[in-house]
Amino acid sequence: MGVEAPKTYVGKALVRGRAAGQVEFSDTALSFWGGVDSFSGEVIDRHHPLSGRNLSGKILAIPGGRGSCTGSSVIMELIVNGNAPAGIVVSRQEEILSLGVIVAEEVFGRSIPVVQISERDFEALADCSQASIDGDLVLVGASSGPSAAPARLKRPHVGSLRLTERDRAILDGKMGKAAQVAMKVTARMADIQDAEELIDVSQVHVDGCIYTGPTSLEFAKRMLGWGAAVIVPTSLNSISVDQMRWREQGVAAELAGPALELGEAYASMGAKKTFTCAPYQLDTAPKLGDQVVWAESNAVVYANSVLGARTTKYPDYLDLCIALTGRAPLTGAHVAENRKATIVVEVSGFAAHDDMVYPLLGYHVGKLVGDAIPVLRGLENWQPTLDDLKAFGAGFATTSGSPMFHIVGVTPEAQSLEDVLAGTVLSRHDVRPADLAAEWASLNAEAEIIGLVALGNPHFSFDEIGKLASLCRGTKKHPDVHVLVTCNRDTFLRASEAGLIRELREFGVQFITDTCWCMLGEPVIPQTAETIITNSAKFAHYGPGLTGRKLRIGTLADCVDAARGQVIGRVPPAWGPSPSQ
Repeated sequence: MGVEAPKTYVGKALVRGRAAGQVEFSDTALSFWGGVDSFSGEVIDRHHPLSGRNLSGKILAIPGGRGSCTGSSVIMELIVNGNAPAGIVVSRQEEILSLGVIVAEEVFGRSIPVVQISERDFEALADCSQASIDGDLVLVGASSGPSAAPARLKRPHVGSLRLTERDRAILDGKMGKAAQVAMKVTARMADIQDAEELIDVSQVHVDGCIYTGPTSLEFAKRMLGWGAAVIVPTSLNSISVDQMRWREQGVAAELAGPALELGEAYASMGAKKTFTCAPYQLDTAPKLGDQVVWAESNAVVYANSVLGARTTKYPDYLDLCIALTGRAPLTGAHVAENRKATIVVEVSGFAAHDDMVYPLLGYHVGKLVGDAIPVLRGLENWQPTLDDLKAFGAGFATTSGSPMFHIVGVTPEAQSLEDVLAGTVLSRHDVRPADLAAEWASLNAEAEIIGLVALGNPHFSFDEIGKLASLCRGTKKHPDVHVLVTCNRDTFLRASEAGLIRELREFGVQFITDTCWCMLGEPVIPQTAETIITNSAKFAHYGPGLTGRKLRIGTLADCVDAARGQVIGRVPPAWGPSPSQ
């Protein structure tokens, strides 16, 4: 291979610093949560082109992040434990990873550079083996040196950000150190987002209570020690263990202890112990037009798309920072014109559909649109339920970085196509049964003997528990198949009062609250369960990397059939041909 000609690409430093190293390039966005091991830096997303690669010390070049808001926690963990990329180059505005780096700087004094360059320049990095970053510059070839100076910390830039007297008082430390750090982080993110002002928000859903390693706990402990206290109603996402049942589930104390301590730390700041990845199921769910701050990718998409509330896709830790100040950057989906669709997706050719269509359709559409907001046509007569929209949104949030979608005649802002179209339509796509059949095939392992049925990603609703009970009624599961359902505490209590929990336990279902499938491992997942079936595209995607198991995806009825019979064939969906046909 010849010597690379020296080139310099000028971009925008999202986090300023210097670094050099071998380039790991992919034109596919990457979710660090569920996609990168927070202790080693290995890419564990088995559907990603970089699967198996170790990012430690490399210059990672990706279009940007996608999927979970917890990616910020993973990158912060890697920075502090010394296994992070040396630097990151992206081709679009990147908030989740940048925020994790910013918090690592502000709280732990550790950093890596993150720089955004144009899409054209980014594509040129595909052929580069070595690169370096210096502030706004990306250098390749002979101009890229082998060593790097320590990153230069970037102080909050507030020159173009209009702040109230109270905002400035917080930034000056007059309301305590925790609030000061929170406002610094918020101001830096506003700078990245080109926001000109901050707005008041009515509630916050915090995703940062997930335990990703010792740094996530240390962050909460430091903020609590600095006097952190939320000033707006704040709910908490799923934590990493079932707070009430972890002992009977066989979870080791050394694993449960830090996760429980982390949840309690956030509760001590004044957050409510909701512990759910589906806060839209709570009585406190926001209404149409409410300005809120939600983290957890599926929840953000649901809040914007189905409820019509307004939130951007908030990274972990920025959610807490805003809960401490009540102030958020006015940007993204908070702004009416930014909620318009620029991509039209036509869905056609389905003579019939079932509950598996929705997660697969969301998963496929997410791949088509990237960070853009789509509007779907063709579902006007399908009459999707709220749970169908939940499944669609979770699949969509897994493969897309977009904060929302519209469905004509279904979602509240899309009474007609014209209601939600932006001035310019960037692209149009047709989605037919064969497209979703191909996604089904890609997410389905060849194995037919099922050891575990995994339901509740995102958390099961009361209606879903009722549907499951009707499918299981009068029968029992196979003795060698485990059936686990995750849901929030309120839903579990309501289902218990309705007699559904007792009925499902007679079938053999075990219920888990407080946590969800993205955090569960052995022994909750039995060692003997080599293949898992789920009705969630999100878990079917992340599951192989998170659990080391083979994954199958099917309808809820398929999952119950697998629970009863243990063996389930790999039969193509009834609504579409197999990819080979």
